[in-house]
Amino acid sequence: MRKITVFMSTTLDGVIQSPGGPDEDPRDGFEHGGWAAPYFDSVMGDIAAQSRTSVGAILLGRFTYEALHAYWPTAPQPNEFTNVLNNSQKYVASRTLSEPLPWINSTLLAGEAAESVAKLKAEDGPDLVVLGSAELVQTLVRNDLVDEYVLQIHPLVLGSGRRLFRDGGPAATFTLADSVTTTTGVLIATYRRAEPGLGG
Repeated sequence: MRKITVFMSTTLDGVIQSPGGPDEDPRDGFEHGGWAAPYFDSVMGDIAAQSRTSVGAILLGRFTYEALHAYWPTAPQPNEFTNVLNNSQKYVASRTLSEPLPWINSTLLAGEAAESVAKLKAEDGPDLVVLGSAELVQTLVRNDLVDEYVLQIHPLVLGSGRRLFRDGGPAATFTLADSVTTTTGVLIATYRRAEPGLGG
């Protein structure tokens, strides 16, 4: 069985919407896009570089898949991250896309995302890392499919925006497996699913 890790930037009040830029995800009139950019530092860069070697396969929702595909395959300065995104197996959960997908090493998970991802998780193969894909993550949370969170917790409160954990999800217990603090005050925390009976 594969492990599913969600890699996500979040604010102190749990907002995950549009961290990368003002036009990334303006739904619901969100006006704070790009809030994560001022906090990037060399520590985050080093951790990103280290994580490239451990990426198994990538799990994406349609919105994030199309956003990544629009830039990375033809990035002006190819680097190791470009190579990882291009060469890694990418699974895309979508009810609107169709095969063949335009980016190399991409496989469509058609139908209901929860069922498709649960089936994929049960198979043998490399672990799955979810990048962004806020709506897909909501589906994974509701269906209790996440084994690990790597959260970049930024020291700011926005007061509005789409959040990582919404009302109505199942209860779950995690343990803090690792933490690093950046020079800009971002806490990069790794939380892993607790063993049965732990903490409860």
